[in-house]
Amino acid sequence: MTIHFAIIFPLLMAALIPFIYKAFTKVKIGWFVLLAPVTVFILLARLIPLISSGETQTHTYEWIPSLGINFTTYLDGLSMIFGLLISGVGALVVLYSIFYLSTKEALHNFYCYLLLFMGAMLGVVFSDNLMVLYAFWELTSVSSFLLIAFWHHRRASKAGARKSMLITVTGGIAMLAGFIMLHAMTDTFSIRAMIAQAPSLVEHTLFIPAMICVLLGAFTKSAQFPFHIWLPDAMEAPTPVSAYLHSATMVKAGIYVVARLTPLFAYDLTWFWTVMIVGLITLFWGSFNAVKQTDLKALLAFSTVSQLGLIMSLLGIGSLAFHVDIDATAIIYTQAAFAALFHLINHSTFKGALFMMVGIIDHEAGTRDIRRLGGLMTIMPATFTIAVIGSMSMAGLPPFNGFLSKEMFFTSALHIAEADVLSRASATALVPVIAWIASVFTFIYCMIIVVKTFFGTTEKLPQDRKIHEAPLGMLISPFVLVFFVIAIFFFPNVLATYILAPAMVSIYPGLASMQEMTPHVYAWHGFNTELIMTLGVVLLGFVLYRTLAVWRRIYNTLPAQFTLNHVFNRVLSEGENVSSFVTKLYMTSSLRHYSLYIYVFLIVIIGGYFIVNDAFRFSMANNAEIHVYEVLLVFMMAVAAVAMLFVQSRVTATVLNGVIGFGISIFFVIFRAPDLALTQLIVESVTTVLFLLCFTYLPAWKPEKSSRREKTTNAFIALFVGALVVLVSLSVLHFNEFKTISSFFENAYELAGGKNIVNTILGDFRAFDTMLEVVVLCIAGIGVYTMIKFRMRKGDDRHEN
Repeated sequence: MTIHFAIIFPLLMAALIPFIYKAFTKVKIGWFVLLAPVTVFILLARLIPLISSGETQTHTYEWIPSLGINFTTYLDGLSMIFGLLISGVGALVVLYSIFYLSTKEALHNFYCYLLLFMGAMLGVVFSDNLMVLYAFWELTSVSSFLLIAFWHHRRASKAGARKSMLITVTGGIAMLAGFIMLHAMTDTFSIRAMIAQAPSLVEHTLFIPAMICVLLGAFTKSAQFPFHIWLPDAMEAPTPVSAYLHSATMVKAGIYVVARLTPLFAYDLTWFWTVMIVGLITLFWGSFNAVKQTDLKALLAFSTVSQLGLIMSLLGIGSLAFHVDIDATAIIYTQAAFAALFHLINHSTFKGALFMMVGIIDHEAGTRDIRRLGGLMTIMPATFTIAVIGSMSMAGLPPFNGFLSKEMFFTSALHIAEADVLSRASATALVPVIAWIASVFTFIYCMIIVVKTFFGTTEKLPQDRKIHEAPLGMLISPFVLVFFVIAIFFFPNVLATYILAPAMVSIYPGLASMQEMTPHVYAWHGFNTELIMTLGVVLLGFVLYRTLAVWRRIYNTLPAQFTLNHVFNRVLSEGENVSSFVTKLYMTSSLRHYSLYIYVFLIVIIGGYFIVNDAFRFSMANNAEIHVYEVLLVFMMAVAAVAMLFVQSRVTATVLNGVIGFGISIFFVIFRAPDLALTQLIVESVTTVLFLLCFTYLPAWKPEKSSRREKTTNAFIALFVGALVVLVSLSVLHFNEFKTISSFFENAYELAGGKNIVNTILGDFRAFDTMLEVVVLCIAGIGVYTMIKFRMRKGDDRHEN
């Protein structure tokens, strides 16, 4: 129950904000919004002792039990980590935004989107049902789109939001296909139930396709190569959004899915190779490209890409534990997953602080361009302290938490190079090399952040404003984060025992005990290979930083047309051109053409199917007797239909159309269908009145002049469609190719409790369809009402002027 509340509470507050935000005119609404993440964090923190003891919490609300789709929440060690990050960092981001954002901004919109995203992320990490997880997954894409495009007056913001939406939603659709395949294999949507069947699924033909589809969703959301290109463009969002979505939460959603489904897919080595290789490429490519950036947020964006690749590669290495015996070798590989989770937390602390630091600089100096910054150490000493602690932790130096997880990363990379369970030993030998080179570039861009921004002279700083230290309120959140950066370094085993250890059981259920899989974390390992690698990173990184001007020109060797961004923009542009060309072929603004397309399609598809399957078979022998009054009624309707083609008045055409409609209602009475007759009479009466009302405001009717060829075509199409409908209607009486569903609906009273079959079909059997029709009508009504009110308001303004 607590976990359901944790998900729903931010969503409810998001729904309330549009109605209550005016009550906070003198006090920022952010203080009210802060209540949501703080409440969720406290609720989860109270459960830490329970979860650390190995217990879990689960609760189910039935939603669509017939399809196995229920709102089931599951709290274990893994979801606890993400829940604490989402709520804890969320609280700090909201506090930071209270002082960062101007009261002139549309704060009610901003906080509504932020709470919507927070609830969606909590739904992702706490959902045990894959369909519910997917619903929240796409809600994160929608809400992040709104947050990235918050400054919608900027073209770059709209472009970044569109790019992130296109890439992440496309990956989400692929992931949905993977979830459906998993259901086809396991006959359940429960993640826990699927994991219980994992060893028997490896040989299934859908196993690899499902794995690939799920990984596509995870890679796009967590900005893995080559899908990482959306993340730098998303930096156009306000800094609180970057600090929250792009360092601690949204980009970690893919990490969560990979970690959660590792015990499901890791029994096949394809999972290991794919996750590890993609992670390593992302690690290197992100760190390499971060060095050339001149915008501090863009630099941090590429560094985030790199760090996400590091975590992803560690999860891939950790999956090897499923391919060795449960002994010391397996424990070695599980420690890679431990390092992944450890660095996940560390990254959220130092990267969140760094994003906030950049936001402070942008807020006070008016620029994030490294080429226009320098000498800020004496002007902004508190911000400088945040930058040094965050950057050195990201570079993997002591005494900061990033050093501990980076050393564990080196250890895992060295172990994978020595693994004897793999046939491609030469390929795995490159892992520590790539890890080390990427760490060198990481050190370089960390030096750029600190030295280029805070050292040197102040001559390049903008001279149109007085730069000073940020207010205390804006410094609280980043200082809390850097406090944890240092505290975790000195007390890592508190975190390991109470937070990380239970999560290891989630990734490796039944593989070994919690204590065996949780290493004792300590800073000093002696003079080992990992320490030598770290010293090499510092020495080479410092030399390369000092000679940056000499070798930085290598970034210009790759032509712009070969970059991934250019390819994306070209594909998008060409796709728009092709779609525009195809659309113009049939969107001619002619109702005749549109009707022609529809009827020709009907003739070709329906008529073709019946001809190919020899389905035009019928017999009149068993038909009921046709009475004279029925023949007269049909004749009257036919005369009215033909007469409509030749009349010159809209009123006359409306009356003739009414004759046809009322004639159909009489047929319903004859065939003992009073409900349909009543509905037809009401609809026909209302539409006739509406037609006559509309015609009052239309200009005089001028019949269209059509050529003989067009008239002949129209006549043939009309005759073909009319004949086809009659023949199909007669043929279906004897068509037995498909099993009829009428027997199912005849049991409507037992199944739905309704004595009227038509009502039960509309209100129960196809309830979703009916509900969505009502929603569409409601949205259309709101749109019409808004347009009328807007026009009236504009009219009033003109009148006043």
